[in-house]
Formats: sequence, C-alpha cells, structure tokens
Amino acid sequence: MSPYDVILRPIITEASTDAMELNKYTFEVDRRANKIQIRRAVEEIFKVHVVKVNTTWVRGKTKRRGMNVGRTPDRKKAIVTLAPGESIELFEGV
Repeated sequence: MSPYDVILRPIITEASTDAMELNKYTFEVDRRANKIQIRRAVEEIFKVHVVKVNTTWVRGKTKRRGMNVGRTPDRKKAIVTLAPGESIELFEGV
C-alpha cells in the first residue's frame, strides 16, 4: 500500500487546529491501515519524525431529506504526534 493510499486527507477543524500547537496533526486514513503503516506514511510524505499515533473510528451520521434517509460513510481518523521542534508545512498557512 502506497503512503498516499494510507493518508487520504488532512482534517482541519477548530479542535484539530488548536492541537497543532501541541505538535498533533489529524488525518483521515484508509480504514484498513494500522498505526505502523500510518507512521511510515506520514514520515515518508512529510519527512518528519513521528512520536505517537492514535487512531479512532468516526461513525457516519444519519442524514434525512424528507422521507429519504441515508448515512454518511464511517471513516478512520489518526492523530499523529510529531517530535518537538518539527511541523508540517502543509498546515502552516492555516
């Protein structure tokens, strides 16, 4: 699995932006990826040293449009902690 297949997109919310001050970055990752694959993918793509990886499942929400009921897909989220003094330039403009 390619590193670009593991890391799908960054998650930029108010809470994740506040966590960036603590060197914690949030990504949506492939559902089949484990912590080791996530660590290697972030280190290879962004050329940083990862200290810790926390993962969690985000359940999809039920959405209604009148009588039509559907669900958004479940997704997997990873919170990656970097070594002190390192950062990801992708998020610097946020």
